[in-house]
Amino acid sequence: MQEKIELNQDFWNGLWKNSLTGWDIGAASPPISEFMNQYPDKDAKILIPGCGNAYEADFLVSNGFTNITLIDIAPIAAENLKNKFLNTPQIHVICGDFYQLEDQYDIIIEQTFFCTFYPEDRRNYASKAASLLKENGEIIGVLFDREFGNSHPPFGGNKADYIQIFSEYFDIIKIEKCYNSISPRANSELFIRLRKK
Repeated sequence: MQEKIELNQDFWNGLWKNSLTGWDIGAASPPISEFMNQYPDKDAKILIPGCGNAYEADFLVSNGFTNITLIDIAPIAAENLKNKFLNTPQIHVICGDFYQLEDQYDIIIEQTFFCTFYPEDRRNYASKAASLLKENGEIIGVLFDREFGNSHPPFGGNKADYIQIFSEYFDIIKIEKCYNSISPRANSELFIRLRKK
């Protein structure tokens, strides 16, 4: 079995340094935008972990949302965001580890963060996400519905896997095929809506 890569700050910063950001789609993910566009509470406290270039944050601010926290472990990514959102008080940027966060949020937006964890470590993600959510808080977003066969991120999965991982901590409101993915990801994404138990 291939040795596990340590997916730490140096690993992710190295990808940013070398412009190896293949996860970056250059815009907010349409399934997330469409959902948040009809979300009624513009003051909901929102967390976007592993946020990269945080196009979703741009979308949220332009649609009236007022309380967005971005966290990325890579200093290059966080510095870019701090500069980008310097005059955007609705957005708070943290350079740090998701597992070290201790605040409470109404919504966690999931977009190519979960797929960075080795499959055997994903239950830790579910547990930590639940601990960061307020009562009735939700994870919304997209997960891959395909296998990559990689020894490095992204790691794929399927609906049955995800139900098994999340159902201990969350009520599954929705896990279904995205009908509005960007074309390179057509038929390979699931939209998720999970409510903290």
